[in-house]
Amino acid sequence: MKIGLVGYQGSGKSSIFELLTGTQPDISKAHTGQVGTAVVPDQRFDDLVALYNPKKITPAKIELFDTPGLSRDQGEGNAQRMSVLREANVLVQVVGVYAGGDPEADARSFEDDLVLADLQVVSNRVAKLRENIKKPRPDREELQAELQLLEPIESALNDGQSLRDQEFSDDQEKFTKSFSLLTRKPRLLLLNTAEAEFDAQKLAAVEALGHKVIAAPAGLELDVAQLDEADRAEFAAELGLGEPCRDQLLRAIFEITDQITFFTADEKEVRAWLLKRGETAVDAAGTIHTDLARGFIRAEVMAVADLLRLGSEREVKAAGLHQLVGKEYVVQDGDEIVVRFSV
Repeated sequence: MKIGLVGYQGSGKSSIFELLTGTQPDISKAHTGQVGTAVVPDQRFDDLVALYNPKKITPAKIELFDTPGLSRDQGEGNAQRMSVLREANVLVQVVGVYAGGDPEADARSFEDDLVLADLQVVSNRVAKLRENIKKPRPDREELQAELQLLEPIESALNDGQSLRDQEFSDDQEKFTKSFSLLTRKPRLLLLNTAEAEFDAQKLAAVEALGHKVIAAPAGLELDVAQLDEADRAEFAAELGLGEPCRDQLLRAIFEITDQITFFTADEKEVRAWLLKRGETAVDAAGTIHTDLARGFIRAEVMAVADLLRLGSEREVKAAGLHQLVGKEYVVQDGDEIVVRFSV
C-alpha cells in the first residue's frame, strides 16, 4: 500500500517525508515523486522483542510517497501532478500553517482541485460512451449500462461534491476502479504548524470538513533532529516542543489505511505483518509465504495482549486462551499466529 503525501507547493511535504522516513528529498524527483519507508511504531512489537529476545527483529513498515506539490493557480503542470497522485492508495494532505495561513480554506481548495480532477476523468469516459452507443456495435447494451451508472457520479462531481461519502454499487466500483478516483481515497489532513501549540478553534473548523485531522510542528521537529544530540533537548525546550511527534504522525497515518497488525514470534524472529482489516487466516498465511496459503491446514492463534500479560505461550494455553482456527477465521488486530501447513 502506497501512502501519498500530497499538498500545495510550499506546504512542507518534503520536510514531513524526511522526518518520517529519514530520507532526504531528492530534487531530481520533484516532478515524479519520491518513495521511502517508515517503521510503524507499535509497543506490542517492542514488548514481544523483550519477551523473546530473538536473533532477528522485523517491524512492520509503510511506504510513503512524496508526490509533486500542486500549484495553487491551476498551472499547466497540475494535470500531470494529479495523475501521479492517483498512484497512492491513501492521501495525507499536508497543510502548511505559517504566518496566519488559513488551514480550513487550504483544505477546501485542495478538495475542490481533487473534485475537478475526478470530474475530468469521469466526464472523458462518459463522453466516449455517449459517442460509442450511437454506433451499431455488439457491446452497445453493456456500454449503455455503464453510462447509466457513471452519469450520476459525473452529476455529483459537477455539483462540486466529493465522492468520499457516496454509496457506490458493485458495478459502479467495477467501472470506476481503473480511474483511481482521488475523492474516494481515505484521507488524513496533517497541519504542519509553525509552533508547538495550535489554535483549537481552527483545528475544530478543519475537522468539521469530515476528515481525520492532526496538527504537529513537524518542520520544527525536523530542525531539532538535525542538531547535535547534545543541543537537541535545550532547543526543543526553548521551542516548547514536548514528546516527539514523529511516532504520533505515523500512527495517525497507519490508522487511515484500514490495515491491522498481526505477529509471528519465537526465539529466532519476532516479526510484525500488515493485513487488510477483515481478511482471514489463509490471507495472513499468504502474506507470510504463498506456500503457507497453498498448503494451509489450520492456524494457532492467541492474542498478543494475553501473551504479554501472562508471560508465555504455555500460560496462555493453560488459561484456555489459545485457538485452533480454519481458513475462514477473521484475523484480529494483535493476533499472534502460527500456521500449520503441508505442501
